[in-house]
Amino acid sequence: MIYDYTVKTRSGEDFKLSDFKGKVIMIVNTATGCGFTPQYAPIEQLYRDYHDKGLEILDIPCNQFGMQAPGTDDEIHEFCVSKFNTTFPQMKKSDVNGENELPLYTYLKSQKGFEGLDDHPLKEQLENMFTNMDRRWRAKPDIKWNFTKFIVDRDGNVAARFEPTADMSKVESCIKSLL
Repeated sequence: MIYDYTVKTRSGEDFKLSDFKGKVIMIVNTATGCGFTPQYAPIEQLYRDYHDKGLEILDIPCNQFGMQAPGTDDEIHEFCVSKFNTTFPQMKKSDVNGENELPLYTYLKSQKGFEGLDDHPLKEQLENMFTNMDRRWRAKPDIKWNFTKFIVDRDGNVAARFEPTADMSKVESCIKSLL
């Protein structure tokens, strides 16, 4: 269950997901130098609009995709606050795939695998890049890129997975339906 997992805060302290029991949670791997980085703005808007209704956001910076999350945890946080006025919790930079992936992400991917990219101006470019790296990428549950979002319902079930190409209005509709 999602509440069995912990992640590290920017300062290195354990943060228990059980602290979010009874809340709807969006868990997102982020990067500050990505074509999807502007998604910080609608993510922050979701937080402002729905936090009082029970939404929590867990931002986990990740440097595994194109090295697009350089810098320290504090530098990443400062960037997000200064450029996007973010107020939601930001955790320690972590891996979401591979040998050193967070156990939380192993669990999330086991609950909701990859189902495809939505139509988006970057879809073809991403698909070509993924195919060049691994011809079997579509069959694997791995996180494909920055700004993949998992939505967890109030009972701790992984309700949805949205790839970075998903329209944020779809993410918002899902969250609203669970609140």
